[in-house]
Amino acid sequence: MQISDLLSPEGVLPSLKAKDKKQLLHHLAEKAAQITRVPQARILETLVERERLGTTGVGQGIAIPHGRLSEIKKISGIFAKLDTPIEYEAVDNQPVELVFMLLAPEGSGADHLKALARVSRLLRNQAACEKLRKATTAEALYAILTEPVGGASSVAA
Repeated sequence: MQISDLLSPEGVLPSLKAKDKKQLLHHLAEKAAQITRVPQARILETLVERERLGTTGVGQGIAIPHGRLSEIKKISGIFAKLDTPIEYEAVDNQPVELVFMLLAPEGSGADHLKALARVSRLLRNQAACEKLRKATTAEALYAILTEPVGGASSVAA
């Protein structure tokens, strides 16, 4: 599974403005609604519900909010780079600036977990994250996010 299977170029937000976690999730749900045609309120409810189980702020300035919806037909992602890092209740108590949201069909089980693992692997790559933090356009971010596996990960070697 490649990031390009989960993320389309229009799903990349290069300089999102959000003052807090609630506003961030609202913006992500709004963008996801445009792409998936699922009501924004339904997506937001799913994301907030998942956050109640425990934070999706995985540390090092990264969050991977996610959820499952019966209305979604295929796994779909939104990537946002925040203008200013925000408090997110991340596991390391550090503010978040890189966010990859994933929405999956209700019964996607293993595929949902594979998608989460793929995104997590990419965002644990320090070289890739450094490139993402320096990039300023949606096109540049998308190119970095969808580099072949040997691309960004081989830089860290």
